[in-house]
Amino acid sequence: MTASWIDNQKNLMLFSGRAHPELAEQVAKELDVHVTPQTARDFANGEIFVRFEESVRGSDAFVLQSFPAPLNQWLMEQLIMIDALKRGSAKRITAVLPFYPYARQDKKHRGREPISARLVADLLKTAGADRIITVDLHTDQIQGFFDGPVDHMHAQVQLAEYIRNNYTLDHITVVSPDSGRVRVAEKWADSLGGSPLAFIHKTRDPLVPNQIKANRVVGDVEGRTCILIDDMIDTGGTIAGAVNVLKQAGAGDVVIAATHGVLSHPAAERLANCGAKEVVVTNTLPLDEDQKFSQLTVLSIAPLLARTIREVFENGSVTGLFNGNA
Repeated sequence: MTASWIDNQKNLMLFSGRAHPELAEQVAKELDVHVTPQTARDFANGEIFVRFEESVRGSDAFVLQSFPAPLNQWLMEQLIMIDALKRGSAKRITAVLPFYPYARQDKKHRGREPISARLVADLLKTAGADRIITVDLHTDQIQGFFDGPVDHMHAQVQLAEYIRNNYTLDHITVVSPDSGRVRVAEKWADSLGGSPLAFIHKTRDPLVPNQIKANRVVGDVEGRTCILIDDMIDTGGTIAGAVNVLKQAGAGDVVIAATHGVLSHPAAERLANCGAKEVVVTNTLPLDEDQKFSQLTVLSIAPLLARTIREVFENGSVTGLFNGNA
């Protein structure tokens, strides 16, 4: 270890909001650093106070916050942490958002609607963030909302490796839950040895406004193990319906693989009873006991976040983490 590396290492500081401290500790362990101690509390009226217990002057600061419910509280806490770092003379501030809040509000569907994903990016920039690290954005265009570098990481490597190690690739078909995610499904299929591809065709019910219903499978799934992929699972209605459509089409086992397990009520019940053999997610979001069920497997995203932080800190290649394919 060179002297210059030792000098630089002193400047890498990791900070964690209160939303998901377990993930921050896992990342800290991977980096061989400690989470910077801080005082964080809520006043009686809901205002948030944060103060760091160590000097942050000249540091390369990484502020990790996840966004389970209550999402708005945790977003405000991260903004306040970033502001405190800026005023404490941190040299560079990177906001680490394993799950990007408001990502589904990335465009106007009708008049007089907000683009809230853009607003979040503006808030982070105004607070003092120089850079963003995030995982599996709902849409790629969100990267362009932030006026600065955005490292958009993908959990497919961890998820696909788990599938390869636990299922026979010869009998796998990768299934996209809709036509919009076919390109992502193609990458999955390549990573699983050129597996066949299918997707679920959705149509709108003219009798029910603003509601999409799944109705048929395009592709061969009969008798095959279907890997049903998505970026997030919220209430679980759409993905549970997709499992039902696959089963009706003669699919064998259905395995759901998604990066973000939001799992809002009643997702746990729906997923436990939808007929899926296994539901695999990462820990970009914390899960309470009432969100867990027997078929659920949770993989740690900490190694990916830690490698990304290390590359950013050393001014290395984040794209190299995906062998040039990210």
